[in-house]
Amino acid sequence: MFWKRRKNPAPSAPRGHEIPAGRRVYAIGDIHGRDDLFAEMIDLIRADHAAREAADLTLVLLGDLVDRGPESAQVVERAMHLRDEFPDTRLLIGNHEECFLAALTGDVRRVRYFMRIGGDATIRSYWGDDEDFEKVSFEEVAERLPALVPTSHVDFLGGGEDLVEIGDYAFVHAGVRPGVPLEKQALSDLRWIRDEFLDDLGDHGKIIVHGHSITNEPDEQANRIGIDVGAFRSGILAGMGLEANHRWFLFARENDENEARADAA
Repeated sequence: MFWKRRKNPAPSAPRGHEIPAGRRVYAIGDIHGRDDLFAEMIDLIRADHAAREAADLTLVLLGDLVDRGPESAQVVERAMHLRDEFPDTRLLIGNHEECFLAALTGDVRRVRYFMRIGGDATIRSYWGDDEDFEKVSFEEVAERLPALVPTSHVDFLGGGEDLVEIGDYAFVHAGVRPGVPLEKQALSDLRWIRDEFLDDLGDHGKIIVHGHSITNEPDEQANRIGIDVGAFRSGILAGMGLEANHRWFLFARENDENEARADAA
């Protein structure tokens, strides 16, 4: 299963890891088709940013915008327009974006795999007719899906990044290969790695902020911070703010009990 629980208690955030002066960074964990929570999180970030002293804002989406939740198409559309308000918005390509883009090539095998890992929910969000979708074959999906996904969505997802470095932090979707310099990391690891990264307590050169591996709450370790709390099934989307040597968490919840919690680093 994809659910993982933290093995070690979260240590206190190490001193000395900082974001450059005058800059504030917000990262959002795996959204997985929960546009309701995504909209709430953007509201939380907007309010949180306005309540603090003026700073340049960078917004990092950690990938896996699509699949599993019911509104992947809407999530992509919302993400595309974030730069209208937050010009420095960065998108990381997650393993689910990788598989979605592969399915759009018309390869039936890739469509089958995509649907097996939750892509059926993404296809439904673009298909627009659940009754019709229930009747079609994999071959028909492979043939028709590319025409249903706007080119703008394909270009946006395909134009994402795999690694974003800001100050003493590096943002990736899944993690990094221990012992390999950041500039030499393989795309497959940045998008897919799990246990080898999660179980390693060594220094990666920067604090790695990631999604991909679900925990019940943000997973703070000495060398990494995971903020995927399983939005598609938990009903909670986690975000994190970083400024100078401080960090704090924000939570969008489907019961509207949204929360911002500050943790000084």
